[in-house]
Amino acid sequence: MTSCPIVAIVTVKLIAEAAALAGSRIDSENCQKCPDHEWPNEAKNKCVSRHTEFLSFRDNVALFFIVCSLLCSVVSVLITGLFLFFWDTPIVTANNRSLSFVILLCLVLSISSIFFFLGHPADATCLLRQVFFGISFTIVLSSVLAKTIMVCIAFKATKPSSVWRKCLGVKVPIAVVLVCSSVQVINGITWLSVSPPFVEYDFHSFPGKTIIQCNEGSVLAFYAMLGYMGLLAAMSFVLAFMVRTLPDIFNDAKYITFSMLVFCSVWIGAIPAYLSSKGKQMVIVEIFAILASSIGILGCIFFPKCYNILLRPKMNDRRHLLYKHSKG
Repeated sequence: MTSCPIVAIVTVKLIAEAAALAGSRIDSENCQKCPDHEWPNEAKNKCVSRHTEFLSFRDNVALFFIVCSLLCSVVSVLITGLFLFFWDTPIVTANNRSLSFVILLCLVLSISSIFFFLGHPADATCLLRQVFFGISFTIVLSSVLAKTIMVCIAFKATKPSSVWRKCLGVKVPIAVVLVCSSVQVINGITWLSVSPPFVEYDFHSFPGKTIIQCNEGSVLAFYAMLGYMGLLAAMSFVLAFMVRTLPDIFNDAKYITFSMLVFCSVWIGAIPAYLSSKGKQMVIVEIFAILASSIGILGCIFFPKCYNILLRPKMNDRRHLLYKHSKG
């Protein structure tokens, strides 16, 4: 008569051990599943809170990104001040100084967008971060494309009777920037209206962890944003590469070529890494790509100008250049 209870006890223990080995979320005393926000402890006898994971401001990598962002923003502001001080000099006026200021301003905005990626995800930050970065960086790339187009037009308009001379002015670059940027603005508005990003809690990717992240809502809109920026960068690269060797001391084409090469290289490498990562690793990859591509544009296009302004002042003197040209 006593064998039946013993068999029942042994059976219950075997079932509990099998469930523990399988990693099932079971309270061994009451045989109940833990809620999604909890996980069984090591003894499998009670439910404990899961460890939450997101890219906190206190993480070392986040602090590194914050320092880089602040430094890049300060450098952009200093370059803007330098250009304002040398407003009427040849290096600043060459190839549309207004576009240079637009690029610098939007670079500061795009670099600052990384703060939307840091900290505990919320509905507001999830909504703003991709669209804010996408639009601000698209304006940068549109301005770079406008600069490249103006370089091409300038070399085609060397003859007095050329029809390209009518395109020299502020109307063409403004039109290029507005048209190219409006495409991304429309994509962003449609994205937020149809399938906006939202906060997502992932309970299943890692045992005992709750990954708090932003679900982008529409994957198509997200990759359309990146793809469109890649298209603008590719167009700028091709046009700049074509005119990079034309003889002009103020030809920005070779600098634009290198900057777009850096941009494309960074994002081509970042996208596979982004797709193969989860949680805060995805955020780290995207922030790195934003900072690296921004620094590439800032360094390749503006650092040579600053070098000539500060360390080679004769290169920024119109009278010296005209004398040198007439002498040569």
